[in-house]
Amino acid sequence: MPVPVPRQREIPAVESGQAQTVPHGGGPSAAPAPHAEATPEAPENTTKEPTVDKDDPTTRNTHPTAHQSTHQATQLTLLLIEDDPGGSPVVPQLLDSSGRPIRVRTARNLTEAGRLLTDDVHCILLDLALPAPGRSGEGDDELAVLRHVLELAPRHAVLALTASGDAERGAAAVRVGAQDYLLRDELDGPLLSRAIRYAVERKRSDTAERRLAEGRLRAQENRRLERGLLPTPLLDGSTLRFAARYRPGRSRALLGGDFYDAVRTPDGTVHAMIGDVCGHGPDEAALGVELRIAWRALTLAGLCGDELLNTLQQVLEHERAHDEIFATLCTVDIAPDGRRAGLCLAGHPSPLVMTPGRPAKLLPYDNNGPALGVLPGARWPRLQVELGARWSLMLYTDGLIEGRTGVGGERLGQDGMVEMVRRQLAQGLRGEDLLRTAVNEVRDLNGGELADDVAVVLLDREP
Repeated sequence: MPVPVPRQREIPAVESGQAQTVPHGGGPSAAPAPHAEATPEAPENTTKEPTVDKDDPTTRNTHPTAHQSTHQATQLTLLLIEDDPGGSPVVPQLLDSSGRPIRVRTARNLTEAGRLLTDDVHCILLDLALPAPGRSGEGDDELAVLRHVLELAPRHAVLALTASGDAERGAAAVRVGAQDYLLRDELDGPLLSRAIRYAVERKRSDTAERRLAEGRLRAQENRRLERGLLPTPLLDGSTLRFAARYRPGRSRALLGGDFYDAVRTPDGTVHAMIGDVCGHGPDEAALGVELRIAWRALTLAGLCGDELLNTLQQVLEHERAHDEIFATLCTVDIAPDGRRAGLCLAGHPSPLVMTPGRPAKLLPYDNNGPALGVLPGARWPRLQVELGARWSLMLYTDGLIEGRTGVGGERLGQDGMVEMVRRQLAQGLRGEDLLRTAVNEVRDLNGGELADDVAVVLLDREP
């Protein structure tokens, strides 16, 4: 199935640990004047957002040595937002840990700050006395300007600057979201330099903790979705044996949409299905869960064949996020005596039937119907097939047949899969062992993890 590519976003220097140097006409000043530095052209940030891995959600850089050297070589940049930067020397000479000057940009108000807030800014020094846009009067929130800056620059380190003796307001600023606060009359170069470095590192640490928490939440959501996609069959009272195998594709930063289920209705009929929603991601996985649950409910309510698939298509059309999303589906209903079955295919590959003394073969698929969500008012004919007294039926998603064979760019295909399973049956493999070996061999032939998810279901009848 096609895989959507997520959009990249720009990441500020404080979050990525890397900054692009923006040349300026003059060096840093001990007492910067208004507009001491011309508004720079915002550099294009080509840094990709690190992928959150559920086993390592902190998203460490894959080249720590290079990252560390880059970080050490990066010149820190401070954005000062103060109501009158030229009135008094608020910011003294600043040096980083290696003794190099820290660049300073100045802004009289938040409008100027928005223009100067490019991705190479590491830290913001905000005067809390600055009025917030659209706010005036004694009853206003005294930290309104800070809240506005935090909304404007949610991924930048922020230092709050307040009047001497107003430590309570500074502490409140930290509770709201600033990394630290400084008292105006106690400000000097070494203190401010240390505070900037501390704020930048604390912001990086906060960002890493946030990503760790987000990664854990994402992993929990993924596990819940996978439990919905891969349920426990309801086959109490049936003599059929059930086995299933699921292997995620290599794009597992996102969930896939493969799903399956099996239930036994009160009349003794065993119903089984397997399906695949196009695409990868939580939305597609959630849609797969909805279709599986709807299938189970409709089947237990007595629907079958074309009537069942037509209702599932209505569910898909109402629940999908885009009109282009579709789902393939294979359903079988096995008679209570176990000797025959009804087969419906909605754009899905045909099951493989294995009987003693005969080569494994695909069930007929000439009268296949379209995938769900493709053609309004479509029909799905139900084909009656004879199975016999002893048999195995394998349902699978297209991830099993779309891998490479290692010979040029040739794909395995259904014919290749049939030959592979025949050989494995000749080796005496059955049940779980057969499914495990088949999936592993397909992966080995592909030369690594498969691009798409693989789900396989096996039903066996042993009189």
